[in-house]
Amino acid sequence: MLTSHAIDTVVRAALEEDAPWGDLTSEVLIPAGALATAQLVARESGVFSGEAVFEAAFRLTDPRILVRRLAADGAPFEAGEVLAEASGPARGILQAERIGLNFVQRMSGIATLTARYVAETEGTPARIVDTRKTTPGLRALERQAVRDGGGRNHRFSLSDAVMAKDNHLAVLGVGGLGLTEALLQVRDRLSHTTHFEVEVDRIDQIEPVLAAGIDTIMLDNFTPDQLREGVAIVAGRAIVEASGGVSLETVRAIAETGVDVISVGALTHSVRSLDLGLDIVILTEG
Repeated sequence: MLTSHAIDTVVRAALEEDAPWGDLTSEVLIPAGALATAQLVARESGVFSGEAVFEAAFRLTDPRILVRRLAADGAPFEAGEVLAEASGPARGILQAERIGLNFVQRMSGIATLTARYVAETEGTPARIVDTRKTTPGLRALERQAVRDGGGRNHRFSLSDAVMAKDNHLAVLGVGGLGLTEALLQVRDRLSHTTHFEVEVDRIDQIEPVLAAGIDTIMLDNFTPDQLREGVAIVAGRAIVEASGGVSLETVRAIAETGVDVISVGALTHSVRSLDLGLDIVILTEG
């Protein structure tokens, strides 16, 4: 869940970076008493995300600025729609503009792309989930955007679950233990509440991993035919996650193999920010 504390922490840092000693341009060009109303306008269609983050950019710049939210997180919109409105001291609105836009454009881009992936898998049991391939410092915001687009979240951090990937298994193998025995030793050290996931990249690894009683098995870079075979081998004994080679062109075929989860790094690591703009519609000198 995206908390107000997390939002304010990230937004304050961004505002400090953008105007460490104030907004020199607005201070020399805009009268101190000038008031303005600005509208957040969509230049293209999409799915909205970031209403609270957008509002925080203005509130933390000048608490006298009032933001009226006109679109809810997760709501689809068309080009030309007004998504929010900010009213108050003109200097503050101009100073907060870029930061507010940066966040809401990126979050809406993530929500929009996620919604496209979710739509491609409609009618299948597969869930679309994100990965840890997020922008450093912005994970909580980007994960919220995935949820706003109809997707789900994977583990939030390295502290949240055990996830043994290929490099972990390579190190484990140095001790001379078989895969099942090594994983059982790990399982014995875990609390019963800790989720245990293991990545495999070959069909022959599936049974030894399942024998260790893992909760989720990730089939990495499997073809659709291999995924279908893997799902049949697992036969409900663990959650099956597909990862690697996932795109809008391939996700439907992957979902139709019967996997439970499809993790998509592209949701956050290569997304395009949406084209949203902030237009001054009223300016008065106070």
